[in-house]
Amino acid sequence: MAQIYSGLVGDVGGTNARFALVDGDGHLRHTKTYICAEYGALDEIITVYLNETAGKKRPAKAVIAVAGPVVDGEIEFTNLDWQVSETDLIAAFGFDAIKLVNDFAGQAMAAPVLAAADMRSIGPELRGASTCPIVVLGPGTGFGVAAVARSLHVDIAVATEAGHAGFSPHDEVEAELWRRLRERYGRVSVERVLSGQGVYDLYAALEDMAGRTPELPDERAVIAAGAAGDAACAAVLDRFCAILGGVAGDLALTYGARGGVYVGGGIAPRMVERLMSGGFRDRFEAKGRLSPYVRDIPTFLITHPFPALVGCARELSQLEGVRL
Repeated sequence: MAQIYSGLVGDVGGTNARFALVDGDGHLRHTKTYICAEYGALDEIITVYLNETAGKKRPAKAVIAVAGPVVDGEIEFTNLDWQVSETDLIAAFGFDAIKLVNDFAGQAMAAPVLAAADMRSIGPELRGASTCPIVVLGPGTGFGVAAVARSLHVDIAVATEAGHAGFSPHDEVEAELWRRLRERYGRVSVERVLSGQGVYDLYAALEDMAGRTPELPDERAVIAAGAAGDAACAAVLDRFCAILGGVAGDLALTYGARGGVYVGGGIAPRMVERLMSGGFRDRFEAKGRLSPYVRDIPTFLITHPFPALVGCARELSQLEGVRL
């Protein structure tokens, strides 16, 4: 007997698009990843995925997480030259119902249901307050942030564009970094520092401050060199993790996230040991008079490979009726 699927879920970032089918028990099936740059539009990827997996047994519902703000059922990607609407996707694929959500809102919905094996504590092992907000954040192509408002009966994702809030330097080194980025970009947002390009800009700035010419070609090379023991690149990664911790602490204060702060995105899992080494948590807790407040908030690294798909599957279970 052919498998019957309850819906399609997707997670489309600036670099990769991930899709899965959800079975009747809410489990992800046939997870596949596609490189966005190899396609001209999102519907091309969905077509390929459904042809490879569902065939003629097309799912009736879909929830797709996308990298950028969703306004009135439409998304103009921040880091891709794509525009997508729920109406267009219904017309193209005949869905009975569809919902576009912010990609980090998808991850935020996953956070409360992740198993212990799907995350690692950063710093002390603490228990978050069960009905208090949760924040999920992470650097990748950009910097995503979302929250979950919680109660005993329902979780509601709160999508944000907090990655575009202003970057605040912590010391003189970061003040000089801010000055250099302002000369290059104008306004300096958190995303200018905490992203793939931000890793490389941080490397180039620190090399120049030390009187050296940057020789590595991109952020992947910087991360690899740092992991291999190169002292200069290791310093870059340590600084990056410290800045990430400081921003995470600011967001914990902003949202009152006593339920926990979760770090996701494409870059953090490649810096696991450095995240665990102390710099992240030190800056997370360095909040002056409010340090005791954030000291009791747990911080986690998400290690599940597809957290946004898990969150979209939760949203799928609540999706009813026709959305046009």
